[in-house]
Amino acid sequence: MSGHEALRSLLGAWALDACRPDEAARLEAHLADCPSCAEEAHRLRDAAGWLSSDEPLDPDPGLRRQVMAGCLEIRDADFRVPSYADPYVAETARLDALLRDLGELDWLEQAQLTWHGGSEQRRPAEVLSHLAAVDGVLADALGLPDPLDRVTEPKPAEAADGPGGHVDVLVARTTALREAQSRRPPESVRAMWRAQTRAVVETAALAAEADPVVAEDGVDYGAFELRVADSFLDRAFECWIHADDIAEAVSYPYHPPRGAHMRQLIGLAVRLLPLAMSALRASGEATSPDPVPGEQSRVVKLIVEGRGEGEWLIPIDAPGWVPPTDVEPTATLAIDGVEFCFLCAARRDPHRVPVGIKGDAPAARDLLAAARLLSRP
Repeated sequence: MSGHEALRSLLGAWALDACRPDEAARLEAHLADCPSCAEEAHRLRDAAGWLSSDEPLDPDPGLRRQVMAGCLEIRDADFRVPSYADPYVAETARLDALLRDLGELDWLEQAQLTWHGGSEQRRPAEVLSHLAAVDGVLADALGLPDPLDRVTEPKPAEAADGPGGHVDVLVARTTALREAQSRRPPESVRAMWRAQTRAVVETAALAAEADPVVAEDGVDYGAFELRVADSFLDRAFECWIHADDIAEAVSYPYHPPRGAHMRQLIGLAVRLLPLAMSALRASGEATSPDPVPGEQSRVVKLIVEGRGEGEWLIPIDAPGWVPPTDVEPTATLAIDGVEFCFLCAARRDPHRVPVGIKGDAPAARDLLAAARLLSRP
């Protein structure tokens, strides 16, 4: 490809402000001396401006895949995002699109944040500080600077092991970063959060290319730990939920994640539910009988319908045990995918959420109650 053609192939990306700075500089120098490219650039920039004013910021996933495939035929990606990070990339991009549309008064609205222990109201910039503070644990595990390193010394003390210990650590982190960012304009907080999300994805992608088993490394959140791969799913889930919180506060239409990503998020919740069931029993809130020592764990079959549809077998007495596919479930629980995720985020009442139950109803109801325990402030 000639130098002229190589530069001309960048016109579409340039019109969308998607070129690297060095590419944009070379192209703009070329436009000053090439009338045909300058005319094409002007036409594409006008078209991009027209689309951005009328079209939704979050494109159809099929269109996105077509555009990306076309781009990769022209030039290889700088790095390949591992599949477990795909939902995080999508959800942070969708939240950023929402934030780009916020007006000055929208940044003053109060979003209602809910978890199994209560709720609080926070402005969008404060929600971003919360996301950045928890994302910072993942960033630190990947060798990136923790955002708290720049605002507090020493960082919040680690919580002791035990129920709720991780909440103390994450609340302390959020409080420290939120207070440090409180005097900064919202767009500055948005820029900080956005730069961190991009750095986390790029670092994980480069690390995965060098050593694929990095996905299995642990990320320590205090009293609980997740694999790197699961941590990306956890961060995608919380980003979606809090984006929806902001959208609801400013009356902005916001949709759930695409089906394939939703299935990954549900899969993470399913893997954590046996631990949540143990916590429910420890709290004395379980209504089904305690497990009988020496007997095989009871299993609930979860059928998710709608977005993220699929079937999972969940052992409710033995965290870490993987039931065989031919095991006879104690109960079968059918629920809509979006409703299930909102339940895990404590945005639904387990006694009111629409479900279908067959078999051991107390065991299935306990599983619904345990799902709310997966939420946190």
